[in-house]
Amino acid sequence: MSSSLADLTACGLDLAVEDTVATITLSRPERRNAMTPAMWHGLAQVGAALPERVRVVVVRGAGPSFSAGIDLRMFSAEGVPGEQRQPSAAEPGFEDFIAGLQAGYLWLRDDRFVSVAAVQGHAIGAGFQLALSCDLRVLADDARLCMKEPALGLVPDLTGTKPLVDIVGLPRAIELCLTARTVGAAEAAELGLAELVVPAAELDHAVADLVAALLSTDAAAARATKRLLSQAAGNTVAQQAAAERAAQAALLRSKLPAGG
Repeated sequence: MSSSLADLTACGLDLAVEDTVATITLSRPERRNAMTPAMWHGLAQVGAALPERVRVVVVRGAGPSFSAGIDLRMFSAEGVPGEQRQPSAAEPGFEDFIAGLQAGYLWLRDDRFVSVAAVQGHAIGAGFQLALSCDLRVLADDARLCMKEPALGLVPDLTGTKPLVDIVGLPRAIELCLTARTVGAAEAAELGLAELVVPAAELDHAVADLVAALLSTDAAAARATKRLLSQAAGNTVAQQAAAERAAQAALLRSKLPAGG
């Protein structure tokens, strides 16, 4: 991916791949990592090109915030400097445009790896949805989450509505979205939106410990188990039992010696 790193930097992202861990950093601290179409397309590019050996993906933000959400200059006549104007909802292909942005988030659910959001400061709107796209979330105690889109006359359209409902339930998801209120780190933990909350100074250490623990599990078993767990909510008990049998058989067969 080295040939594309310059392009990623230009759109406000940094990528580091060390052995089996990829770290993506939102790197527009001067804008509190406010997100633009170029960033979303860059995230999709990362997802499409990650080496097969990667087992953990960490998403984090540079500076005091994870992400302040959409760069509001997208809605101005001038747009975001250096980026193409986004199409109007009245133009053909508008939904295809959104689908291209969603691609920057969807790959984080891939069974090949576990994705971890390391959240400090604000995770607003698009930033909150990015954290929700990850499998796990570690929050600093100064984290502030908010689904801001409805307050801006928009719907959350970056794949965040399903994980939000799955985690907190429909009534709470309605309340959080339609009031657009801010959720602090302690409440986020109570709602299940954070697997761990730590003092801000300990965020890096806590994420490193979690990554090490995730990597301590057999790689093939980890991938198969994540795939199995991802099916569970939509399966009956009988269907999930059948999926468990099939997954176990496939996993153990894959470890047999050739011709065994």
